[in-house]
Amino acid sequence: MTVAVIDIGSNSIKILVAARRPDDRIEALTLHTVDARISTGISKAHPRLGEEGMARGLAAIQELLTHAAPYAPEQTLLVATSAVRGAENGGEFRERVLAATGHAIRVLTGDEEAVLIGRGLTCDPALTDLRDFYVFDLGGGSLECLTFRERELVAEASLPLGCVRLTERFVADSAAPLSTEERTALASFTRSALVPGGFAFELPSDAVAVFSGGSMTSVRAIFGARVGRRMSESPSLLAVADIRELLDHVAALPLADRRRIRGLPEARADVFPAALVTVLTIAEAGGFNSFQHSLYNLRWGLADAALTR
Repeated sequence: MTVAVIDIGSNSIKILVAARRPDDRIEALTLHTVDARISTGISKAHPRLGEEGMARGLAAIQELLTHAAPYAPEQTLLVATSAVRGAENGGEFRERVLAATGHAIRVLTGDEEAVLIGRGLTCDPALTDLRDFYVFDLGGGSLECLTFRERELVAEASLPLGCVRLTERFVADSAAPLSTEERTALASFTRSALVPGGFAFELPSDAVAVFSGGSMTSVRAIFGARVGRRMSESPSLLAVADIRELLDHVAALPLADRRRIRGLPEARADVFPAALVTVLTIAEAGGFNSFQHSLYNLRWGLADAALTR
């Protein structure tokens, strides 16, 4: 059986077409991402998906369905997260997609999203030996935080700390360098949402922290590009000190210069400083010196569940 999973996120829309191998692992037949940014206005008191954002989203979904067609998936799943979940007109977008493609969108709750991300991480063969660990997944609309003990999910939280949301709320001009005041405000808000009460860092101090999502993928890609390597060939263990140096560099640049950073997708350059502040605030709150990057997240969890059934 082959399954196609389309993840309609706040910043990007992604597809995974996968099958289960004889050794029970999930095999990716193809992966593709379209930067659609459907979530403009997500930080407003009454968030609504804009006409242009919905048009970009629908076009991206149609492109990804076409991308999946040669693999003849027996099941196609469309899921949406924070942007559609929180938008007052999210239902209108879902109706448009259903009318144009024949596929219904399942809107995940924050808890469902976190659990499925955790399930996806456990599909990563590079993490097989981990027993007690944290998982963080930063999207455009939310931050998912999870705790695993003996590879079983024991705690999870979905927090409104996505990089698009925070950029809209705290950055006056995303085309300008990030000011010291904006950097401080971003860190302070993230810290207050994490502790106390947002998420408990209860594992031993040497517990591994795994990080997934487009922002950390971009960090790894940038570090790889600096030494002439592709992202997939670069080290997956990312030092917090190096991420802090990257923020210092990126925060000082205007958007036009950020867009020229090798390894950083142009569509992500405006929200990347806020994402890095969030990552570093998590590191400070949890006492982490490094993060283990993984590409296995929500889509993999959904594929694993579908292929198990």
